[in-house]
Amino acid sequence: MDNITINIPAKNTESVFSKMRGAHVALRVSNYEETKKWYMEKLDFRLIHEWPFGDLQLAYLAPANDDNFWIELLAGGNPEPKANYADLNESLQPSGYHHICMDVNSVDETLAELSKRGVTILGEAFDLPVIGKRLGFFSDLCGNVIELAEVLK
Repeated sequence: MDNITINIPAKNTESVFSKMRGAHVALRVSNYEETKKWYMEKLDFRLIHEWPFGDLQLAYLAPANDDNFWIELLAGGNPEPKANYADLNESLQPSGYHHICMDVNSVDETLAELSKRGVTILGEAFDLPVIGKRLGFFSDLCGNVIELAEVLK
C-alpha cells in the first residue's frame, strides 16, 4: 500500500476559536440503565460521571484507555425510537447525524470481538484507499452507528 497523502491546511492559531477541541458526543437514549450497561459491557467503556438534570438522567462514558473523548448519555422522558439498521447502506438514507468514529489498531480483530459479544455488525469491513483507512461499522442497542477506523499499512 502506497502512503496516502491528505493535504491538511495549516492550523489557524489566530482564530478566535483556536482553543476549540472535540470533547464528547451526546446520545439521546430511551433506556438509561440498559444503554449504560451496554457501553460498559460490550465496549469496555468506563463510567466517568452521572447526574440528574430536571427529569433527565445523564452520564459521561469514556473508552477503556482514552480520557479525551467521551460519550454523554441523555435519558428520560419519551424520546422517539431511532431506526435500527442491519445494513450500512440503509443507514445512509436519513439526513443528520450518522456515526461516531473510533480509531483502532485492527478493525478485523475489533469486529471479531464485538461479534463474540453479540454486537450488531453492519456489513463487512472494507479498505478505503483514498483516505488510507480500513473501516468497519456496528451499531449500539439504540441503533446509533459507530465506525471503526484503522490506518492502512
